[in-house]
Amino acid sequence: MCWPEWVGELLVSRLRNQGVEGLWEHQAEAAELAHRGQNVIISTGTASGKSLAYLVPAVSEILSGGSVLYLTPTKALAADQLRAVRGLKLAQVRAATYDGDTPPDERQWVRRNANYVLTNPDMLHRSMLPHHSAWTSFWRRLKVVIVDECHGYRGVFGSHVAQILRRLRRICGKYGSRPVFILVSATVSDPAASAMRLTGLEMAEVTTDASPRGSTTFALWEPPLTDLRGESGAPVRRTVTAETADLLSDLVVDDVRTLAFVRSRRAAETVSLIARGHLEEISPELPARVAAYRAGYLSEDRRMLEKGLRSGEIMGLATTNALELGIDVSGLDAVLIAGWPGTRASLWQQAGRAGRDGQDALAVLIARDDPLDTYLVHHPEALFGQPVEAIVLDPDNPYVLGPHLCAAAAEIPLTEADLPVFGPSAETVLDDLVQQGMLRRRAQGWFWTRRERAANLADIRGSGGPPVQVVESSTGRLLGTVDEPSAHSSVHTGAVYLHQGETYLVEMLDLDAEVALVTQASPDYSTFARDVTDISVLESLRSHPLGPGELHFGTVEVTRQVVSFLKRRVQTGEVLGEEPLDLPPRTLRTRAVWWTLPDDVLAPLRAEGLDLGGAAHAAEHASIGLLPLFATCDRWDIGGVSTELHMDTGLLTVFVYDGHEGGAGFAERGYARALDWLTATREAIASCECERGCPSCIQSPKCGNGNEPLDKQGAIQLLDTLLPPL
Repeated sequence: MCWPEWVGELLVSRLRNQGVEGLWEHQAEAAELAHRGQNVIISTGTASGKSLAYLVPAVSEILSGGSVLYLTPTKALAADQLRAVRGLKLAQVRAATYDGDTPPDERQWVRRNANYVLTNPDMLHRSMLPHHSAWTSFWRRLKVVIVDECHGYRGVFGSHVAQILRRLRRICGKYGSRPVFILVSATVSDPAASAMRLTGLEMAEVTTDASPRGSTTFALWEPPLTDLRGESGAPVRRTVTAETADLLSDLVVDDVRTLAFVRSRRAAETVSLIARGHLEEISPELPARVAAYRAGYLSEDRRMLEKGLRSGEIMGLATTNALELGIDVSGLDAVLIAGWPGTRASLWQQAGRAGRDGQDALAVLIARDDPLDTYLVHHPEALFGQPVEAIVLDPDNPYVLGPHLCAAAAEIPLTEADLPVFGPSAETVLDDLVQQGMLRRRAQGWFWTRRERAANLADIRGSGGPPVQVVESSTGRLLGTVDEPSAHSSVHTGAVYLHQGETYLVEMLDLDAEVALVTQASPDYSTFARDVTDISVLESLRSHPLGPGELHFGTVEVTRQVVSFLKRRVQTGEVLGEEPLDLPPRTLRTRAVWWTLPDDVLAPLRAEGLDLGGAAHAAEHASIGLLPLFATCDRWDIGGVSTELHMDTGLLTVFVYDGHEGGAGFAERGYARALDWLTATREAIASCECERGCPSCIQSPKCGNGNEPLDKQGAIQLLDTLLPPL
């Protein structure tokens, strides 16, 4: 361990007071590159000291009169990093967070005085860049931009952040600064290329991890089958929430400090509720040691939970991925991961939250009743020893680029010289914006002339509209918010809504008023929305033969409508009934990958009596379940449609599409990896121990047709026909 010679004695002494005797090799390499003015991405394992690698050059620049901008996807991580910076106790470093929780009077102080500003892409997009003139001194002195946990910027959100960073670079140029960009990531494949896609800048990469590490015991856990039968008589596994809650309560009883990562806000509340119920049976003091943590809580509640976990007052915390990113919670012993978290990078990031400072740790991946989870617990080679994924994003998506060009023009009129900053599609998109009346072209460039705020055009989190407020009808108390598309499936009339361990029933969803009224209740069931989907092919952009069939990638229009919801018993997953809903349809223009098979190839299968519609439907469900292994997405980021005879292709067709306007790059990735992806899909179906199909292979929790018809053996035959022999 050593200190670079350019690091001042004052900073060295303050770090030594915290027990830091020097930089490990990878930290010193990254710090040296940044000090020399080279943009760099640090891509090493969890708990490898990445924060020190950027903190040393960043604080050194402040001590020389510069300023620093720190970007993070979550408020929790910003608050954690603020504690770390203030812990140096350097009077010259005036650090402050600038986010939605910052009071108005404090915001003014930050703009005028702070030289280490910690914020998020949302605040940069909506406040700092549109009001750049209020930050003149900060921009002029800006030396370092830190983009923390950049592997989280993927899909549509990542594409928006890529354009926000390009707008930031343009603002810096106006004020005469050219900051160094330091990106920080869990291990991703080809980090320099990923960082360049995100920032538009050439990047050096640091990937060798020289930090000491304890050992991690990693368990793959499959919940057992129950005696219950689900749809079409399929066997039902014990739910991942119930299994996670049992394990969490057992670990808390044994004083094992544990994070349980779950996939949704609802699941965080459910796991906490069940675990506290188990602990109540043992001792009345124990339930208070378990809590839920998720977005939607007030900031003071989130800070209190983080403090409780650090102090040991809370021993078990059920959380969404809000606590995945880098928050320093020393002393964690175990991590439970309730279902595949979407990417290998997220898996190792979550597993790495335990066992810091060289401690040994336990990580458990608990499989959901889902094709991908089942495939992984039976094929550990797909997890261990495999390269992590590339960051999939598409900054040139016109639905992303257009709003940011408008925002940029509102900040400073755009000129021809600006176009290379925004990418090769910028000029074409600008022409479209002029035709739509969004911008005006003058000799000097493109101007925003409307009265509304241009920054409001870009919905960077992809929520698709204003949030729906969840209000307790008896008191008028605001419990939380839900984004508008999710409201159709999570707070529809009759839905079960969970908040801080309390259960509510939705009395009414009013989309016009953007409010859902709820009342406290104690049902023994949860609810799951169902929808129906139609799809039209607008354009095939690329295609090639696949076996006797053909594979396509192109533009489609998807019409989706939530039509009903299921009631399922919480502990067992047993279906108790289905109730209809009357909600408006939503239309989406996006990108899809699809494959077709010609009639002459299908004729022998049809002659055998094979249900081609059921076979295609089963193959569609399973392929949606397996795509996240190849496309760095979540199952809920994509959708699918299958039909024995599609009106646009005239053939048996199976579609898988991006669930975001304009596409997110997932379907395109599926097109590029189609052979591997569909081969894994066939293997997942064939290796499942059920006879006719179950949620572990071909049944889908969001199927609008009630998982009918499905033909497991037919799906295997169909994929055998499509794919070349092994």
